[in-house]
Amino acid sequence: MLMLPPSVRIYLATEPVDCRKSFDGLAAMTRSVLRQDPLSGHLFVFCNRRRDQVRILVWDRNGYALWSKRLERGVFRLPEPRAGDSHVEVESGELGLILDGLDLTGAKRRRRWEDTVEVRTDCR
Repeated sequence: MLMLPPSVRIYLATEPVDCRKSFDGLAAMTRSVLRQDPLSGHLFVFCNRRRDQVRILVWDRNGYALWSKRLERGVFRLPEPRAGDSHVEVESGELGLILDGLDLTGAKRRRRWEDTVEVRTDCR
């Protein structure tokens, strides 16, 4: 499982990219296609047309880091985007499962605990 702080967001591009692209090419795709700032520290995930390769671009304080994975068999099963979306936002656990080769189409997200602050108006 990937352990990322909650402030880090993960954007998965819906359109395939040429996985021969490196740092500058993927940063340009992040700006033009995803409409995000590649220097934000968030993770930007790109997949090739055959869906057997994935690249993750992240800015790491003083430079870009690029992580790649190629499957020897099978393909990555990516979440389906809503119509017209250029990316899908996923959580770190979901990305870990995708990178492990799991298909999340039948997965059901459970209700999560949310911090609800109750404001008391009476001072008893």
